[in-house]
Amino acid sequence: MSDSGNYNLKHKPFVILGLLAESPQGDHPYNINKKIEVRGMKNWTNIGLSLSLSTIYRILDRLETDGLIESYAEEVDNRERKVYSMRKLGWNILYNKVYTVLNEYYGKNDEDFYVAFSMFPYLKKEDRIEVFSNSLSKIKNHKEGLLEMLKKNEKYPMNIVGLFKHPLMILQTDQEFLEWVLDKIEKGEDEFGPDAYSK
Repeated sequence: MSDSGNYNLKHKPFVILGLLAESPQGDHPYNINKKIEVRGMKNWTNIGLSLSLSTIYRILDRLETDGLIESYAEEVDNRERKVYSMRKLGWNILYNKVYTVLNEYYGKNDEDFYVAFSMFPYLKKEDRIEVFSNSLSKIKNHKEGLLEMLKKNEKYPMNIVGLFKHPLMILQTDQEFLEWVLDKIEKGEDEFGPDAYSK
């Protein structure tokens, strides 16, 4: 794998790669699985309620084959175990995926949004501001379009009007959320180290 721009990082590998990236010295699949359990990620991602340790191993092995990560063996309690760590290509692909998902968000139900949001600290500060500002602008434009459609259709029964009202209410919540995120970033409340993940 040579070009990070052409790599299609699907949802499950995206989750696993992001969790691995939290551990600069590398990590064992057991610890990645533990993070998934502790954070309740089977409930707010689409990795599946039945994600198993063997599936995590298979995903990591595939990421290694593709050149995104590398592994080494370490001995613990007279047993050898495989530890995986990020390679430069993996960092580049992860960065591009987080940037793209957050930059293109416009209030639709996107399985990668929450995952990318959980990883936004990997982005440079100026990129954080850029992606969230772009998403906020898209949501505002989307709301304006829906408001125009609502005005044209408000004479119809509530089951039709509701098709515009409901997404408008969701977009309003998304707008408030992104304004909150940008405010926190501007106040410098988006800077934290690896210890923040061990709470």
